[in-house]
Amino acid sequence: MSVSSPGPAAISSGDAQPLREVLGTPVLAGARVLAGEQGLDRCVERLNVMEVPDILPWVKPHEFLLTTAYPLRAEPDALPRLIADLDAAGLAGLGVKLGRYLEELPAAALEVADARGFPVVQLPDEVGFDEILNDVLTGILNRQAQALARSERIHKAFLQLVLRGHGLPEIARDLADLVDAPAAVVGPDGRILAGARLEELGLDQDVELLVRAGRARVGRREVAVTATPIVAGLREHGQVVAFPGADGPTADLLALENAATVAALTLTKQLEVQAVEDKYRSELMHDLVRRVDDPEDVLRRAAGFGWELDRRLIVIVLRSDATPPLLVPDELARHPPLAGIVEQAVRERDPGAAVVRFSREVVVLTAAFDGPDGRAEARAFVRGLATQAGRTTGGSISAGLSRPVERLQAIAQAYDQAGRSLDIGRQIHGDGAIAHFDDLGAYRLLSLIEDREELGEYVSEVLGDLAGDDATAQDLRRTLTALLETSGNVAEAARRLHFHYNTLRYRIDKLEGIVGPFMTDARTRLDVQLALLALEMRGVDGR
Repeated sequence: MSVSSPGPAAISSGDAQPLREVLGTPVLAGARVLAGEQGLDRCVERLNVMEVPDILPWVKPHEFLLTTAYPLRAEPDALPRLIADLDAAGLAGLGVKLGRYLEELPAAALEVADARGFPVVQLPDEVGFDEILNDVLTGILNRQAQALARSERIHKAFLQLVLRGHGLPEIARDLADLVDAPAAVVGPDGRILAGARLEELGLDQDVELLVRAGRARVGRREVAVTATPIVAGLREHGQVVAFPGADGPTADLLALENAATVAALTLTKQLEVQAVEDKYRSELMHDLVRRVDDPEDVLRRAAGFGWELDRRLIVIVLRSDATPPLLVPDELARHPPLAGIVEQAVRERDPGAAVVRFSREVVVLTAAFDGPDGRAEARAFVRGLATQAGRTTGGSISAGLSRPVERLQAIAQAYDQAGRSLDIGRQIHGDGAIAHFDDLGAYRLLSLIEDREELGEYVSEVLGDLAGDDATAQDLRRTLTALLETSGNVAEAARRLHFHYNTLRYRIDKLEGIVGPFMTDARTRLDVQLALLALEMRGVDGR
């Protein structure tokens, strides 16, 4: 081939082809790999001809460089260094014609090529570079044309899904057909939103998939997959996943990328519709927890959301202990929102339940637990719900439960009970508290006192110096509490506190000097007990 310019003769294509396939072109049938055979899967995007010794400024990644060895005839010992530089530049390989200018390549050069996995190929003597360039380029262009035609078919197939208003199940089905393998659309929390041919893997849509670095974990089982993220704006909505087919691993990225694009459009549309529905759900729930003026209208609106309110209900209020609460899905949030997790779990027990996200909490209206141990069952259910939600969101969840209610008009009172239970439970027990209104006892009465300043003055008047936060006050309060819990049994209280009997008698004298004769006077004892309970409700500190 005659080239008048001192620079390279280069031909490129927009599509890549493994060097192994390039060497399968009929014109290269007599080619022989001299070294670096392990690199034959390198992609070829361009062909270049070496006509000058200083070729490095002219090469580009993914090139298959052809040479007659003419530029190297005077310095064959430079070949090892050249091969290392070509490999470092990202070339696919080096094709050499031997015999005319160079009888054979130095052993040192072949050793470098083998060490780096950089293919060095002896080209057939009888074939000209123009034939190689023409035939290989034709193969690449044909490959590209096929890829473009397939891309158009895939694009049209998924576009029709969008135009016909189809959803995720149809996307998963068409993807499975295109890649001839099981496929799924997976949410950010690992739930399978839609799947096709999953039964071939022994899976159903209720399992959770952990997809990471080309692997999908289902329980303890792990399989290789091809996955593409579903991205809209700054938010990742999940992944489109193709599993290995009958013929081995699936790697049709073109089909997956188109499916991911359509899935992003579908999920974005669903989120927009859901946002509008959430607004109306929230407005209806606000009406319920304030005042119901027209029960028939409320029942009609609720039925549109699938809520069953004409029955015996309880109210549950859940709140994340994180700051700020993990209630509203952040565009860059690492964890799923609390409301979605709660709704999924609640509806498994009660499909007619109402679950709504307020600004700081999630409110649930669900069927009352009316068994013999209804209260215990309700607490256990909410405990499991909070544990599951906390594990998924990455933080503890506190919750309050109301008494059962029979009428819509009583929901507002039940909501107040649930919220009050949550607040008191968290004040007393800390983060992660689960409190039922009927379990609050005297705390319930104290919580009804709206004048917190008056309650604080009561605590200070009854407990005096014992209401402080210093170590001495806290130590004396522990002694006082032990005596009250043992009904004034000095011997039993001393054993609990690991005190000598006489030491405790001395402390009793000191305590009665502060709060009065609590050991003998029932009214004083009641005042002290109420003040301690009020102090334990951390919103009251006696100051």
